[in-house]
Amino acid sequence: MILRVTDISYQPEHFINRELSWLEFNARVLEEAEDVGNPLLERVKFLNIFSSNLDEFFMVRVAGLREQAFGDGAPQDYAADGLSPLTQLKLIHKRTQELVAALYRCWNESVRPQLATVGVNFVSHDELDDRQRDVLDRFFRDRAFPILTPMAVDPSHPNPRYHNRGLYLAAMLERRRGLGPRHLFAVVQLPQVLPRLVPLGEQTFILLEDAVAARLPELFGGFDVLSSTTFRITRDSDIELLDQESDDMLRLVEERIRARERSQAVRLEVAAGGDEELTRMLVEAEELRTDESHDGYAEVFRIPGPLDLTALAALADLPGRDELRNPTFSPVPYVDIGERGGEPIFGRLAQRDLLLHHPFDSFDTVVEFVRQAAHDPNVLAIKQTLYRTSGDSPIVRALMQAAENGKHVTALVELKARFDEAANVSWARQLERSGVHVVFGFLDLKTHCKVSLIIRQEGEQLRRYVHLGTGNYNPQTALLYTDMALLTANEDITADCSALFNLLTGYSQGHAWRKLVVAPSDLHRRTVELINEQAEAARRGQPSRIWAKLNSLVDHRVIEALYRASAAGVPIDLVARGICCLRPGLPGISENIQVRSIVDRFLEHSRIYVFGPDDDAQVLLSSADWMPRNFYRRVEVMFPVESAALKQRVLQEILPAYMRDNVKARILRSDGSYTRVEPAPGEPPYRVQDELLRLRRPALVALHAVAEGAHDETAEGEAALIGHLHRGNGSSTPDPTSGATLATP
Repeated sequence: MILRVTDISYQPEHFINRELSWLEFNARVLEEAEDVGNPLLERVKFLNIFSSNLDEFFMVRVAGLREQAFGDGAPQDYAADGLSPLTQLKLIHKRTQELVAALYRCWNESVRPQLATVGVNFVSHDELDDRQRDVLDRFFRDRAFPILTPMAVDPSHPNPRYHNRGLYLAAMLERRRGLGPRHLFAVVQLPQVLPRLVPLGEQTFILLEDAVAARLPELFGGFDVLSSTTFRITRDSDIELLDQESDDMLRLVEERIRARERSQAVRLEVAAGGDEELTRMLVEAEELRTDESHDGYAEVFRIPGPLDLTALAALADLPGRDELRNPTFSPVPYVDIGERGGEPIFGRLAQRDLLLHHPFDSFDTVVEFVRQAAHDPNVLAIKQTLYRTSGDSPIVRALMQAAENGKHVTALVELKARFDEAANVSWARQLERSGVHVVFGFLDLKTHCKVSLIIRQEGEQLRRYVHLGTGNYNPQTALLYTDMALLTANEDITADCSALFNLLTGYSQGHAWRKLVVAPSDLHRRTVELINEQAEAARRGQPSRIWAKLNSLVDHRVIEALYRASAAGVPIDLVARGICCLRPGLPGISENIQVRSIVDRFLEHSRIYVFGPDDDAQVLLSSADWMPRNFYRRVEVMFPVESAALKQRVLQEILPAYMRDNVKARILRSDGSYTRVEPAPGEPPYRVQDELLRLRRPALVALHAVAEGAHDETAEGEAALIGHLHRGNGSSTPDPTSGATLATP
């Protein structure tokens, strides 16, 4: 029986809690650290990622729930699953304690001992030999002691405002002689300008806090150290501008960045076994909650190991240990269009669109798109959005060079990109000094879309070229994230992009969008409409399909639309890396929905949406996830892939590869748990990221063949190329023309 829309009443139990779903995503990150099949330093990397993720979760998500639960007059917003803010906080605390315990089991019992077996050692102060002690003495005398500042806490020395995520030592002291009270509480900040992992030679390290703790008597001369402990405080770090008034957003953001370091505490981490009296004093000073004070909800975490394992990121630079890392790879460039000295990219784009899949396709093509525009005398103007970029950005350098070359350059720099605010303020000032016209978008909306627009004089006409992407203009993360991008001269798309920039820079509205779907005006409506179209096709007995790859699925109205489509008989496959609030497999509701998550070497960041079966499918890419913030609080775009050949690349190469993964994929169960996909009996392992890396190696050869052969610029020629590459998709599919496997390295 086909259920109609009115046949289903969705209840809170049909949804998974957003915050608990995110914690399960971070649990999958931790699984990669626990996986002994991963190279050892890659496991260290995942420990670092887990810790960094958890910091941000507390600074933003927990901070927001805390404000709702305990703020004066704050609205008690219940989640779609029916949980109150306080109930969510209690469940978060319980699950986080479990995950932190697992994190330190992984470090203490597995990763650290295995590092020791390969000659990477962490030693305590008591374990130092004479040579190591001499090295540490010189470090302390020459580098640490001049920087460290002992801080007493008493009526004449007020309690310091501890920096967000700063690492500190707290000590209880007893005066032996000289000035000061009989008993003294004191702290020492461990400055970030000093290495957290102090090298003692031969890839042996001591933690900075261990080294400084042993020297507390020198820092507090005349006092005996009765006890000490390491601690760290996490603070509310979400910059909220909606209720602020300012005629200068740049200055306003700078002020909020400074205020963030002193905002409300949301978590205290202390070394396990530390002095409980010291912990009590910190809890009271920061007005934190404990188990005893709030019925199972606490903001204190006792850590059985080094606080803040993001410090382990320093091990990524260990020299000469390539055997402990993933094999290096080189992204495949479009050598005939994207590299310096090659054919100008605009000539190729005038003939056909390009689809890039990073990191497998080189980001250099995108850099060249902007760089060539900066130096091309026929380019008159460049318009660019910048959400996040790298520290030494070739994109930003090209924009500045373009302005210096006399071109009209406009850059929309999103100052509210969370935790990149300071970097973006710096870029904005540099761009302005170079003559770039810099704008900051809207006070109440983040500009999250990724768009680069080039306007070029060609004969008597102006022609526009566009890059649209799912990821940021950051060459560094383009090596670490999977993302997709479209480069095109399609007149409908480029006209829409011009209108988009007019909206962003001048509030210009009223444009009839031809190809782009834009948030916050239309993206949610159109997304639900696309889902409903497939549901209606299924009700009419016609073929239907929905396939979506995204980071997060939260919006309850989109989820309800997917439930209705599933009940109508639409097969739905979702690849949701992180949060998923949809429960698959519910009888009569979501039986036709499968959700998988892939956590692997590269962060799965691309958003790909496919509606319809086979050749009738609409293929869309987007900067937006299916979350309320993307639909209503950001400027986002969704854009179509219309070239038949490029659509087939998505449908034949990319989509099937993600569905075949049986190594790093996990399946979401209706109870909210995830189960790792295992190869069926006799089925070979298939790891999507490895296979896509293998696939792109013959791509370079094939592109050379096209360039050096008939120079076929037609859609048919590109379709033949895509088909040629598709025959190499996976080690089990041979090329019938050669009897060999194209994907074999």
